[in-house]
Amino acid sequence: MNLIPVEIDSIRIGYPLPCDLVDQGGVLLARKTFVVASKDDLVTFYNRNGGLFIDGVDAEALRKAYVDQLQTMMRKDKSIGEIADSKLMVDKAVKRATTETSDRLDWRDLQVEAHILLRDPNREHFLERLEHVQSVLAQEIQRNPNGVLFSLMQLAASETEMYSATHAMLVSVMCSIAAGEVLSWPEPIIALLRKAALTMNVSMSELQDRLCTQKRPPDENQTAQIETHAQRSVDLLHAVGINDPIWIEAVAGHHAQSPGSMRSKTPAQRLARLIQRADMFAARLAPRASRAAVAPAVAMQACYFDENKQVDEAGAALIKAVGIYQPGSYVRLATDEVAVVVRRGANTSTPRAAVVLNRSGMPTAEHALRDTSNKDYRVVASVAHSEVKVKIQLERLLPLTQATASDRPW
Repeated sequence: MNLIPVEIDSIRIGYPLPCDLVDQGGVLLARKTFVVASKDDLVTFYNRNGGLFIDGVDAEALRKAYVDQLQTMMRKDKSIGEIADSKLMVDKAVKRATTETSDRLDWRDLQVEAHILLRDPNREHFLERLEHVQSVLAQEIQRNPNGVLFSLMQLAASETEMYSATHAMLVSVMCSIAAGEVLSWPEPIIALLRKAALTMNVSMSELQDRLCTQKRPPDENQTAQIETHAQRSVDLLHAVGINDPIWIEAVAGHHAQSPGSMRSKTPAQRLARLIQRADMFAARLAPRASRAAVAPAVAMQACYFDENKQVDEAGAALIKAVGIYQPGSYVRLATDEVAVVVRRGANTSTPRAAVVLNRSGMPTAEHALRDTSNKDYRVVASVAHSEVKVKIQLERLLPLTQATASDRPW
């Protein structure tokens, strides 16, 4: 047994334990599912037995319980300060253990981190926390870009409580992949691009989350906030010490309607245009209380043409990078099966997809993988997320997103 010490504040009072608690000798103190009635009980256990410990194999269960608690606090409309300062946190030893035993990022964990970051930009260490989020995204894009797109597309199409954070991460990732794989921008510029996309709406993150669940149109005050949010985001960035001219100008201009050649634009304007196109796509993809989300292929088509109905260079780069049918989106195949795209293919319209509904419309126990470049399994239509009445388990499907030698060379 690999014992890992845990702190008292890592344990949720009044909830079933996610794993066994033992003492420093491995002797059982409380079994999994036992409900700890009070903090005093934990203090007694802690002092009497030389601390609290868990088996290393249970570290992931404790970490997930922590993330669940944060999400519960958000559903109860706790303030961001309360959530960020919550002592219900996993101690460093548990974090180390989960990092060592899993090579996959928990995207809901990063959602919470980005949510707290963007909802409270005046909080201490904003720059360090922002840098951490963007660096995690950069690492995941490098490791498995299909997996990043799959996770964020799925979350963006279903997320309402943390819409602003999920939207910002999806835009950041799409822009990053397009800039690196298609436009061949240098990494320092791509890092600025990721951070600009993450912070473009920092002044209205709370309003974005509210509008996602609001059934009526924005009122006069909300409309004014929307119309001025780019400059207010710039002001916030200046206030926390961000003065990079390209980053600042990209945020200031991320809603500008500026059709035309990318070569004719300044570096900051190029970043802004790419963000604007990805922002447009992601906004159409997300469900709102006031309207249904559109199918991803339809949303992508909207960013492909510019304000003059001409092919947009930035929009075209995005489509070439992530595909007409992006990982995480749903498609109907020639077999009449419905599948979720898991990997980009040799071209933008021939992804690899995993079947989730058979031709009778029933959920499948096993997710057969289809190569849609094969005419027998070709994509015949994009399917909106709202039309697929099956719950996707990210953890189960993420392994299928890893590219193989036969996939598109990137």
